[in-house]
Amino acid sequence: MLNQFSRTELLVGKSGIEKLAAARVAVFGIGGVGGYAVEALARSGVGALDLIDDDRICLTNLNRQLHATRKTVGKYKVDVAEERILEINPNCTVRTFKTFYMPSTQELFDFSEYDYVIDAIDTVTGKLTIIENAYKANVPVISSMGAGNKLDPTAFKVADIYKTSVCPLAKVMRRELKKRGIKALKVVYSEEEPIRPDDSAEISCRNHCICPPGTVRKCTARRDIPGSVAFVPSVVGLIVAGEVVKDIIKK
Repeated sequence: MLNQFSRTELLVGKSGIEKLAAARVAVFGIGGVGGYAVEALARSGVGALDLIDDDRICLTNLNRQLHATRKTVGKYKVDVAEERILEINPNCTVRTFKTFYMPSTQELFDFSEYDYVIDAIDTVTGKLTIIENAYKANVPVISSMGAGNKLDPTAFKVADIYKTSVCPLAKVMRRELKKRGIKALKVVYSEEEPIRPDDSAEISCRNHCICPPGTVRKCTARRDIPGSVAFVPSVVGLIVAGEVVKDIIKK
């Protein structure tokens, strides 16, 4: 019988569809990368999604984030993402966590519940904690490296972290993962040299912060505010989701 996943089933088979429907995937970070990853997973028939992000949609997100529209500015990203997922697939089980994932909040999550983990956050400490907990639970994890300050979506590739080059974030992650004895990690990264953003006073978040009321972690607290465009983080998110889907149906 035809259904919304019939076109997918033509490629992955009935067994693949059943594996996706039975899978629970955690997505840490529902921004430029994570938002598109969530969208692709929902449209692929993943049966359960945990969305973890404490951020609200800001006007400056509209240039690149899937869930950002004029109507959603000020709303929690996880709430908007949940609503969209259920409009796509009402049978998907969605759990939302308005949480900034760090060592201090890691006890809120049981990684053994997951079939796959996506790391789409942008803080090194949080990324390392996610990866360590996934490895302890023997759960596959894929991590997005730097997508900010890039303009070439064709430069992104999938590789083991220890085979990456150029990407400054990947360099830091290689060093820190080696210290922790983690010998492998699937990542999406780019060898494009990062562009130094123009932090002109007229367009600077530091000088003209418009974060929605109630925002805890404002951009003004960042050491650097990266530039981004519509066609880079979206591609990274879709690559990430593609790897997750392919790995799940291979099990």
